[in-house]
Amino acid sequence: MKSASRDEEEGVQTGVAEKEADIPEKAEEVEDFGEAPDWDATRCYLREIGHSPLLTAEQEVTLGRRVQTGDQAARCTMIESNLRLVVKVARRYINRGLPLLDLIEEGNLGLIRAVEKFDPERGFRFSTYATWWIRQNIERALMNQTRTIRLPIHVMKELSAVLRAARCLGQTLQREPTPEEVAEVLDRPVEAVRNCLEMDGRVTSLDVPHGRESDRPLADIVADADAVGLEEGLADRNLSQQVQQWIGAMTEK
Repeated sequence: MKSASRDEEEGVQTGVAEKEADIPEKAEEVEDFGEAPDWDATRCYLREIGHSPLLTAEQEVTLGRRVQTGDQAARCTMIESNLRLVVKVARRYINRGLPLLDLIEEGNLGLIRAVEKFDPERGFRFSTYATWWIRQNIERALMNQTRTIRLPIHVMKELSAVLRAARCLGQTLQREPTPEEVAEVLDRPVEAVRNCLEMDGRVTSLDVPHGRESDRPLADIVADADAVGLEEGLADRNLSQQVQQWIGAMTEK
């Protein structure tokens, strides 16, 4: 399956309601880490990052444009102003196999990637876009930590189809799609899609890049030797075209 081209993405209307990812205004708002073994180190880190002011929507656009021209100072400002967002997202993955500070480190790499790829002309808040990249990087690290996958092949095929559709929609919308949106694109029951998305975190991590140097998701390389390749099967669905048609119909409403 080929994802929507940049030209296609730029032609998509941005009047879709977005779900804002709130960035804690103070370090204290994200300091409740329970019995995490690296709690003291985390508190110290939070004090260090708590001095960077949050950005307004206008500042995000201005800095985003400067980043696109190669302005390193603007790049650093956007990164530093969103480090608390990484901590907030990383907290959701505590007790999943990696220490909290490792989760934060991986999330920071996702934040950097988001800053580099952010398109300020699309009309979305940066926090909404960055959250997607932060989660993907953290989940990739967790997958590298726990690689074992034991699922029936028909479940793997269904899960892969849902994750591919979710990824395609996420890239187009520049936010995480809802189960209802994925179900509409795939023409499948919402409950079936929701069940796939709610599977164990190690399984849903099939959607993240496989290995540190690869952008290819693990879902792309898990195949059933006795079945038609997932790439061909999903290509037949014209998934990218379906996404564009769905977006077009939604914006017309």
